[in-house]
Amino acid sequence: MSTETLPARSHPRILWQLFTTFLKIGAFTFGGGWAMISIIQREVVDKHHWLELNDFLDLLAVAQSLPGILAVNIAVSVGDNLRGLRGSLVAALGTILPCFLIILCIAIFLTPETITGNPTLSAIFKGIRPAVVALIVTPVITSARSAKIGWKTAWIPVVVALLIWSKLPVVSNPILFIVLGALIGWWHLRNVRARNAAKGGEA
Repeated sequence: MSTETLPARSHPRILWQLFTTFLKIGAFTFGGGWAMISIIQREVVDKHHWLELNDFLDLLAVAQSLPGILAVNIAVSVGDNLRGLRGSLVAALGTILPCFLIILCIAIFLTPETITGNPTLSAIFKGIRPAVVALIVTPVITSARSAKIGWKTAWIPVVVALLIWSKLPVVSNPILFIVLGALIGWWHLRNVRARNAAKGGEA
């Protein structure tokens, strides 16, 4: 059997694939963690089929709730899912390495004064900004569709976003909404199980 016909998870060069995939993600994504999500989804779900879309979205929710860098959290989780500790280390290294090298080069050769004082560099970075916004908006739309957020429930993320943006005491803390979301999800699951148990008892 050729290596091309092996399942993606059992590919003999899976560690190298993990490293190069997340190296590419880390090298060609601007704008931070959320800007990486659409590219990570394309590579992990659509191209390599390492995860199903629903599993990826669940992983995204968990990774966002954990401390640390979102993209690295996702890389570690995907690597662990495929090859345990070695996979986590390889995927994390692939994500971090290009960012580290790029930032190191910028720190050595570029300063804020150099960027703002050079019309060409300023124009390049201004041109990148709209693309970064698009990269951030895309996974938000995908997540909303997968979470089955419709017109009746769209007000919930809108209100939460406005409260976080308001910078008001207490209610602008993202941790508050993460905890509330987890509690509401647990409460909903408990009610569903209770209803199913009641139906089973009646039968």
